[in-house]
Amino acid sequence: MTDKIKVTHVIFDLDGVILETESIFAKIGEEIAEEYGKQYTEDMKVKVMGTPEPESIRIMMEELKLPITREEFVEKYITKVNLYTQSPELMPGVEELIRHLHCSGVPLAVATSSNQDQFRTKTQNYKDLMSLFEHVVCSGTDPEVQKGKPHPDVFQVAAKRFPGKPCPCKVLVFEDSPNGVAAAKTAGMRVVMIPNPTLPEDNPWRKRADQVIPTFYDLKLEMFDLPPLPEKRK
Repeated sequence: MTDKIKVTHVIFDLDGVILETESIFAKIGEEIAEEYGKQYTEDMKVKVMGTPEPESIRIMMEELKLPITREEFVEKYITKVNLYTQSPELMPGVEELIRHLHCSGVPLAVATSSNQDQFRTKTQNYKDLMSLFEHVVCSGTDPEVQKGKPHPDVFQVAAKRFPGKPCPCKVLVFEDSPNGVAAAKTAGMRVVMIPNPTLPEDNPWRKRADQVIPTFYDLKLEMFDLPPLPEKRK
């Protein structure tokens, strides 16, 4: 719990927050690992979650110690990503939340570790929903984002692209990963964490978040002086 603060702008992560893709990336890691008789552990998944693709690949190769070159790994990984992320589902309750905030006049943005091509592929079935965001920052290809999560760059860039460049303390971020929460808190922003169910309860970033919820149906926007969500949305 934190003191109520007037939030004026909201930033959403993409994977695991708007789109249910974290299970897809876990499946990709598991499939590649199993091909070589290795195990893609929950600890590895947490380390990778929220990182830009080059960093994800580096961590996976380092942790799994596979007998293949980086080029071979990248080819396998990208092939599976392109195949499995064509039509991901929306996270429960997120569409209602986005439309509610938009209708309430709250400026919205997306800050994702994806590159632009991946973003377009993942969101191709949700163009109407994505049109409600003022801008999207893809750290995988944006030249202003020097370092990916857990560094704060992607959120800092997303915030400064809002008209008026709001103070970080007035920006609320929705994140699912420890790396994402770390990035947002380092940027000086408020954070609601919707953790993956596999994230251990004792993960320290759960405590650093301003609010931790199992789903968007449990969100308390009034904590941030934002218009509360309608009741009985399930």
